[in-house]
Amino acid sequence: MASNQSAREPTEPAQEDEDLLDMDEVGEEIEGNDDHPMEGDDDDIQEEIQLQNDSIGHFDAHTDSIFCIAQHPTNPAIIATGGGDDIGYIFDSTVEPGPVLPSSYQSEPQQQQERKGLPTLKTLDGHTDSVNAVAFTQPHGEYVVTAGLDGKLRSWRHSKKDDWSAWEFVAEAGEVEEINWLAVCPNPNQPNVVALGANDGSVWVYKIDAADSGNELNIVMTQYLHTASSTAGAWTPDGRLLATTSEDGSLYVWDVFESGQASVQLTAEDQRFEVEGGLYSVACSAALVAVGGAGGNIKVVGLPQPADNAKKNKPGKGSNTQASSAGQILASLQAQSDGVETLSFSSPPLTLLAAGSVDGSVALFDTAHRFAVRRHIREAHEEHAVVKVDFVRNSQKGGWLLTSAGMDGVVRRWDVRGGTTAAGQGFVKEWQGHRGGGEGGGILGFVQGGGGNRIITAGDDSVSLVFRSDIA
Repeated sequence: MASNQSAREPTEPAQEDEDLLDMDEVGEEIEGNDDHPMEGDDDDIQEEIQLQNDSIGHFDAHTDSIFCIAQHPTNPAIIATGGGDDIGYIFDSTVEPGPVLPSSYQSEPQQQQERKGLPTLKTLDGHTDSVNAVAFTQPHGEYVVTAGLDGKLRSWRHSKKDDWSAWEFVAEAGEVEEINWLAVCPNPNQPNVVALGANDGSVWVYKIDAADSGNELNIVMTQYLHTASSTAGAWTPDGRLLATTSEDGSLYVWDVFESGQASVQLTAEDQRFEVEGGLYSVACSAALVAVGGAGGNIKVVGLPQPADNAKKNKPGKGSNTQASSAGQILASLQAQSDGVETLSFSSPPLTLLAAGSVDGSVALFDTAHRFAVRRHIREAHEEHAVVKVDFVRNSQKGGWLLTSAGMDGVVRRWDVRGGTTAAGQGFVKEWQGHRGGGEGGGILGFVQGGGGNRIITAGDDSVSLVFRSDIA
C-alpha cells in the first residue's frame, strides 16, 4: 500500500554526491510519449480506458479497498488478501476458460455472459479495523497471518493436505496499537517466523507453532529503537538479518537469531544518512540494504556477511568486498523528485536496484558500477505514484523482467537489459482492468510468484484481478 508519503508535495532533488554517483555513467533516459489527444476526445478516451479489462479472472468478495496481497510459497495459485473492510480472504486464482469481462467492465453487458468472481476458500476474520498486511509463512506455507490497524496479529494453520479451504485458527497477539507491515523470514532453518513493525516504532519477531499450547505465537525478538512509526521491513535473502526503517529516518539491521541486537545502526543524527521527511521503503540483497524516502532519496548500506562467506571469497570478489563495507553508507542516490515508495533488487547475476517513486517514475541503478543510473523511465506510470516494483524470479527469462504497478490502475512489464535492440525503450507489455487516474482506483500491491506467468493484483477499487503474462 502506498504510504502517506504520497500526499506530500514534490520536493527538489538535493545536490548529488559526486563521490557516490558518477553522472558520466548515467544511462539512457526514457521520455514519455508527447502525443496528446485532440480537443474534445478526452471523454471518449477516458471511457475506453475504464472499459478495458485484460484480466482472465477476478475476486470481488471485498467491499472496500484491498490493501495487501500474499501468495502461497508452494502453490502460487493460492492467494490471500486483506482490506479496508476489516477482513481477509483466501482464494484460488486458477481460472477456467470462459468469458473475459465481469459485468462491471462490459460496454454492452446484455450481449455478453457475465463472468463469475472466483470463490472464497477461507474467510480470515476477527479484526476490528483494516487488514493492511497478510502473509503465508515460509518455507511451506503452513500458516497464514493477518495484521491490522487494530494492532492484532492473527494466525491460521493449513490443516488438511490438498484441501485449500481447510484453515484452522491458531492464535492472536495484540501487543501494539497498529501494525504497519509484515515480513516473512525465508530462512529454511527458521520456519514459520514472521516480523512486524508498529506505529509506535517497535519491531516484533514471532515464531508460530500450533503444537506449542499456550505459546503458539512465541516472541523471538522485540526492539524499540525506532523513535517514530516503523514504516517497512525486509529480510535478507537467506533470512539471517532483518532490516527495518522508520519515519524518524533510521535504519536498523537486526541479527535476529544470533545476538538479537542491531548489527547496523544508522539514524538521521548522521548527516550523511539524514533524509528529511523520513524513510518509507527497504529492500535487501545478499550484501546490500537499500532504503528509500522522501524527496527521491535512496541510501545504500553494506550488510555484515557470515564469517564462512568471508573466508570463501577472495579479496575484491563479490560478498567479501561488501563484507568489508558492513554498516558503511556506500551510495546516496537521488534520480527521482518525490518519495521512493518501493525498492527491489534483481537476482544474480544481474546487479540492478529498481526504485518506484510517487512522481510516477521507475529508476534502475547498477550496483556493480558505482550505482550509476542505467535507466530512468520518467513516465512509467505517468503522474501517478508507483506503488510496487518487483523483478520476476525463477523464470526462464533470466530475471531481467521488472514488473511495476501504480495508482493509475495499470500493471506494466519492463525489459531491464540495457543497450539491446530487442529491449527498445524497455517497455514490454501492460495490463489494465482497475479503475485509476483519479477515479477512486489504482493498484495497491501485486504478486507474481511461480515464474511470473500470472500477476494477481490488490485493487483500491476492492477487486483483485488475475492477469496472464505467459513469459516463460
